[in-house]
Amino acid sequence: MQEIIIEKLSIETAKEKEIYSWPIWEKEVSVFNWEYDSDEHCYLIEGEVVIKVVGREYTIKKGDYVIFKKGLKCIWDIKKDIKKHFFFP
Repeated sequence: MQEIIIEKLSIETAKEKEIYSWPIWEKEVSVFNWEYDSDEHCYLIEGEVVIKVVGREYTIKKGDYVIFKKGLKCIWDIKKDIKKHFFFP
């Protein structure tokens, strides 16, 4: 099972998923540990973050649609202030 899924969405698909109506979360440049107790879907509006998982790193940038899977333990290394829409299905 893949713990992080990163995709590019068309504007039409983003509208179909109603992403632009999801809540927004913002965070400045920082590093912190995080664990997901449920799946999270998010769409990065601004910024850049490197998600570090044992043995892997994922770079997420503006325009990426990301699914973080339940149970994921990672380190968020925010390189540029981020702003994202998020949703817990």
